[in-house]
Amino acid sequence: MIHRRTLLLASALPLAARAHHGWSSFDQTRPIWLEGRATQVVWRNPHAELKLELPADPKLPADLASRAVPAQAASVDGKALLAAAQLPKRRDKVWDVELAPLTRLQAWAVPEIQPGAAVAVLGFTFTDEKGGAVLRAEYLFVGGKAYGLRSSPA
Repeated sequence: MIHRRTLLLASALPLAARAHHGWSSFDQTRPIWLEGRATQVVWRNPHAELKLELPADPKLPADLASRAVPAQAASVDGKALLAAAQLPKRRDKVWDVELAPLTRLQAWAVPEIQPGAAVAVLGFTFTDEKGGAVLRAEYLFVGGKAYGLRSSPA
């Protein structure tokens, strides 16, 4: 009986309250590129989140593989991720994007993103893109600057 109640309660929570996942839930062999406008932003722990509205016809930037990404304390091959980036197979117009904890965003000096801001992210979604239009950001591109989100700056 308690188990059933817990499931019912969890299913009633908004996505932001139940979207916190470890990295193992995400397919880290398939980096996904999303670019659009932030429509809602939640700037709090356990990690900042935003809803990203994509354009009607998303495209990979022609210069994506040559873009600079900052070094992180964690071993992340950002250049290889950019070179392998692809668009999602899902055609959702709005994606939930999980950023990093606020302490990490502060370490990178990421300005608080405001609704309406142009944002791009490179990250990972669920295996086989099942489980909703959710992307866990590895790199954040905002205001003409790139930020690593897996760890602190190197």
